[in-house]
Amino acid sequence: MGLKIWSPRSHASRGRIGFDFAEITKTTPEKSLTVPLKKKSARNNHGQITIRHQGGAHKRRYRLVDFKRTKLEVPAVVAAIEYDPNRTCRIALIHYKDGEKAYILAPIGLNVGDSVVSSNQADIKPGNCLALSAMPVGTIIHNVEMRPGKGGQICRGAGASATLAGKGDVYCQVRLPSGELKQILSTCKASIGQVGNTDNENIKLSKAGASRWRGIRPSVRGMHMNPVDHPLGGGEGVGKGHHPVTPWGKPCKGFKTRHNKRTNSSIIKRRK
Repeated sequence: MGLKIWSPRSHASRGRIGFDFAEITKTTPEKSLTVPLKKKSARNNHGQITIRHQGGAHKRRYRLVDFKRTKLEVPAVVAAIEYDPNRTCRIALIHYKDGEKAYILAPIGLNVGDSVVSSNQADIKPGNCLALSAMPVGTIIHNVEMRPGKGGQICRGAGASATLAGKGDVYCQVRLPSGELKQILSTCKASIGQVGNTDNENIKLSKAGASRWRGIRPSVRGMHMNPVDHPLGGGEGVGKGHHPVTPWGKPCKGFKTRHNKRTNSSIIKRRK
């Protein structure tokens, strides 16, 4: 795993920093573990845009990653480390002892030939999956469940990890990357280790087309729009003194918008 710096032989390559893909051992996905991915450009069933600045992107297939790790007590061997265009981290192709195949998130330290298992009696090593109650305090974890059996929902991106800060009879305390301390049921599962591809934050695309390949469309600042399109639009010259808002007038960029009373009781310490 490392970075590649391009020589400035053209405008497109000047300043470009990308991956060297040294950790990739298999270039084509497992066909039985992929499904077609239809382009929707962030539109719902009525054709309305629900998320702005999305659309286009290169044609790709979705890799079926096993976030639940429900195949218990069956050891598996890592057959390959693959690139996944649908996420920032790498994925590992594992072969179970009974012949079944699956994809899991590839943490740091997981290599081809390593053995992984989903069991409460498993060793504390990267790739294994255990319940929070079966881990020692201080364990670095990823792919953390919020509800038992629902599958991992927290810490799934490149370089993400959480820490098991405390244990109780019913709940465990988990410190999230944001600094928030949250209590989660002890029966929820998590995988050991930190998600790999930590250099993802250091890449530089160097041209607009690279963003379009990834499905990211241009974003226009509100102050350059007309008054009919944005609250900050219009006027002569450059306007100052307005807090950033969305096109619908809702404050953003630092304004707290969390209103989820249902899960407030699970937060022990707020994020910084």
